[in-house]
This record gives sequence, C-alpha cells and structure tokens, in this order.
Amino acid sequence: MPTISSRTAPNGLPIHRISIPGTRALTTLVAFDAGARAEHPEENGVAHFLEHLVFKGGERYTNYRDVNETAERMGAILNAFTSHDMVAFHITSRAEAADQAIDLLTDIAGRPQLDAVELERERGVVIQEIARANDQPATVAAHLIDRAAFGEHPLGRPVLGPQEHLRSFSRETIVNFRERRWAPKRGGAFLVGNTAHLPDDATLDERFGRFPAFAPAAPFEAAPAFKPTTLVEHRDTNQSHLRMTYRPQIDAGDPQQRAALSIYSTLLGGSMGSRLFDELREQRGLCYSVWSVDHSFADAPILQLGAGLDSAKCVEAYSLMREIVDTLRSDGPCEDELIRARNYAAGRRVLAFENSGAVARYAANQSIVHCDAIDPDLAISRIDELTLDDVAAVARGISEDLAVACVGPHSETDFS
Repeated sequence: MPTISSRTAPNGLPIHRISIPGTRALTTLVAFDAGARAEHPEENGVAHFLEHLVFKGGERYTNYRDVNETAERMGAILNAFTSHDMVAFHITSRAEAADQAIDLLTDIAGRPQLDAVELERERGVVIQEIARANDQPATVAAHLIDRAAFGEHPLGRPVLGPQEHLRSFSRETIVNFRERRWAPKRGGAFLVGNTAHLPDDATLDERFGRFPAFAPAAPFEAAPAFKPTTLVEHRDTNQSHLRMTYRPQIDAGDPQQRAALSIYSTLLGGSMGSRLFDELREQRGLCYSVWSVDHSFADAPILQLGAGLDSAKCVEAYSLMREIVDTLRSDGPCEDELIRARNYAAGRRVLAFENSGAVARYAANQSIVHCDAIDPDLAISRIDELTLDDVAAVARGISEDLAVACVGPHSETDFS
C-alpha cells in the first residue's frame, strides 16, 4: 500500500509524495497543463520545442554537458515528454541520490537559460525529428486521425508542429509561452518510490520554488462537437496503416466511467484474447497488428482502433472492425470476456505500478488533467469493481459515426 501526502510550495506548486514499499528507486516528475492543446494556432510545436531547450542548461548546470554528465554520475535516467495534455520532466535515480536528482531537475526545468545559440542549434534537430516522423507511415496515420476527429481544433494538430513553425519561432515566442502556461497552480511535482532519502520540506520548497509563480492562464479551448471526417494520404505501398476514432458517450470527469471505457477497449482490442485480435488476426489472418486504445482528455473521451496490414486486405479489415463495434453496441459483451478483460487490465496496472516512473506519470495525469485522486491502488480497485452493466453501457454509447484515417494506396471512397 502506498503512503501518500500532499502539500503546496510557497509558489503555489502542489508537491505530492507517493511512498512505495520495496523499491530502491525514486522518480521525481514535474508537469504542467502546457501541452500542445494550450498552443495558439501559430504556436503549434512550441510546447515540444521548449521541452527540448530545457535540457540545454539552467543556472547551476549551465550547459548540456553539465546536465548529461551529472545525471550519468548519479546513475539516473533524465527525460521529458510533451503530449496534447501536458509537458512533464522527470528523473529516476537511486533513492540515496534524491537531493541531487531534484536539484538537477528543478534547476534546468525551473530556471532554463533558453540560450539563443542553443536554440538555433536545437531548431535544426527538431526539424529533423519532424522530417523523420513524416517518413513513418504509422506516425503520419496518427496525425491524420487526430485531424479527422478534431479538425482544426488544437487536439487535431500534431504535437511536433509543422516545420515552418519551427523555423519561425523566436526566443521571445518561447519565453512568452512558458510564462503564459507554466503556472505552478496548474501543475504539480510528484515524488514517487523510495522517499526515505528526500530532503526536508524547507529544501524542497527552495528546489521547487525555482519555478516562477506565473499567473494561471485562461482555460484551454473546449473540445469541439464530434464531426468526424475521413482523411487518406495516398502512398504506393504494400502495407496500409488504418486508424478509426469513435466518441464514447461517457463523462470524462467520472473516474468510474473512464475505467469502464478502459475495460471495453481491452475486450475490444487490447489483448490477444480480444475480439479484434481473435477475429482479424487469428481467425482470418487479415493483419499482424490490430488494436484498440482509449484516452480521455479533460473534456473529450475517445476510442481509437488501428491496424497495420497488407493493403489488399485493408478495406475488408475496416468493414469487419466496424461490424465488431456495431455488434458490441447492439448485443453488449458477455460475462466471460468481461472477467478476462477486467483481470487482464488490472494485472497490467499492477505490473506497471511496480515502476515508480509509471506511477508518477499516472499521478500527474490524474491530478493535472482530471483533478482526480492519485492513489494507484484506487485505480486498480476501480477496475476490480466494474460490472457487466457498467461496460455494456459504454458499448451502447459508442458513437455510430467515426473518423477514419489511412496511409496507403487508397482513396477516401474506399471507407465510405
């Protein structure tokens, strides 16, 4: 059982401790409600670019060599991620190195230099990252399905942004975004794992006080009504990458309904015993990879299906995938598959939560995106408590309309 305590630093940043018995590791993660969803149209890509620039140095660790070598000397893993929901910086170290790990993370993320010379150098690196993404059909399909589901809304834009934006971003643009979105009151610090070697509260306040007390910005733009479209990028390839997005009729703010959607997604296409995997891969041999995944933004839950397969079989697979969703909508799941999916999902949670980083990421999403409890044991118990009626209600509420995206030798009429 984890021991959880929370307090707030003087700058308004919540600090959450989640002590997990039996581990020698500590993950420190700091996150803000400052992902791609928070960008203005002309800023698309700036949140991710800013994430990169943080690693170029702060006030104490003044350059990338200082940052990298300090992390390596303490045997730590230092990284970050940007999503539509948030930006997060995290370091996982042995527990005895807690003070130095927190010092390093808060120096570069709380007091980044954002050096103009390093900015120009990293600009080229991120442009290459975008070019690489555009060369990967699966990544292109992921970008297309977001646009097909959300249009020109920020949730429909790629997190990396377009190359032309990266070429135009000035240091002022980046600083302004940080000052507008990195408000401590809209973020959180998460100390997860072996907390026995954490410094005292006064030291933690100094470390996390390095994040300036920026005023919270206006809320992000609400998710649009679901008006799905079909988008195809024609490529003369033997393999196609298919994506389909439905809008579930659940309350994204209700944690039990989010858990029920997760179990629905699991029994639909989240395991080797799922309906999609059994029908398309095992019985018909239509594809090697087929899956479903659920995600809940703060105000918009989605259910996404995907497959990578021989282009000659793509349209047949698409029709069958729709048919399976339709059957679940009309007939619902059966008790046996509910039990299997529920046990499988709970088991995956248990195994994932053996990792302090996974717990930290879960807690950050719960706290910052959903303003919900961060207890990992509660997440598991919510799954264990789900009934057949809970999951059947989700199945009935899956939209009949869907967004479709595909990369391969197809046209939009193939999916009409």
